[in-house]
Amino acid sequence: MQRQPQPTSTIVPETVPSPARSPVSLLQPSPKRKSKSSKVFRLFRSALRSFPIIAPNNCKLPTTHPRSGLHDKHIHGGIRMTGTLFGYHKARVTLAIQEKPRCLPMLLLELTIPTAKLLQDMASGLVRIALECEKRSADKTRLIDEPVWTMYCNGRKTGYGVKREPTDEDLNVMQLLHAVSMGAGVLPSNEAGSSNGELTYMRAHLERVVGSKDSETFYMLNTDGNSGPELSIFFVRI
Repeated sequence: MQRQPQPTSTIVPETVPSPARSPVSLLQPSPKRKSKSSKVFRLFRSALRSFPIIAPNNCKLPTTHPRSGLHDKHIHGGIRMTGTLFGYHKARVTLAIQEKPRCLPMLLLELTIPTAKLLQDMASGLVRIALECEKRSADKTRLIDEPVWTMYCNGRKTGYGVKREPTDEDLNVMQLLHAVSMGAGVLPSNEAGSSNGELTYMRAHLERVVGSKDSETFYMLNTDGNSGPELSIFFVRI
C-alpha cells in the first residue's frame, strides 16, 4: 500500500511596506497667452530700437544692482515664484522652479553638485550659479527649455546642469511641500537605508528677472529678514 504524499507548507517571505505616497494634486502652470496687443507692442518696440539714441554728454544712464531693487523682499520688475533645492545628502541636488507652491514644476534641473556641499556654501555666504549654453542662430528654443548647461559656481566650473522630466519621487517631494512657501528640513524617503543619506530640502521665494530671450536670472531671497539674495542663478545663452 502506497503512502499518500503529505502536504508541505510553504513559507512566504514577509514584505516590508514602503512609505505611502501622497496622491499628487498639483496644478498645471498657467499657459502663456499671446494677444494681438502684445504683438503690436513688440512691433512698436522693435521700431523704436531702430532709431538712434541721442543723449547729452552730461547725462548718464543709471546702473542698478539686484540688491538696490529690493523692496519688502521683492525685486523691482521681478516675477515671484517658488524655488526648491532638494536631494539626498550625498547625492546631486535638484532645483525645482514652480509658478506657485501648489503647481507642477515649470523647470526641473539636476545640478552636478552634492546637496550637502551646496547647502553648506549657502550657509557660509552668497552663492552665484551661472548656467551657460551655446546660442544657435536658427534655434527658437525657450531659454529655460535648453536641455544641457555648463555650470559655474562662484566663478569655478563645477560640471553641468541637466534638465529632466519630473519622476515619481520628484512629484512626491513637490506634493509633500505643496503647503510650504519657505523653509528647510528633512523629508521621509521611500529608499529605506539609502547610502546617500537623508532627503533634505530648502524652499524659498524666487524672483525671476528676464533680461532678454538669452538671459534670465533667479534670485532666491533670504528668509531670515536680510534684504539681499543668498542664491543667484543666471541662465545665459552665449
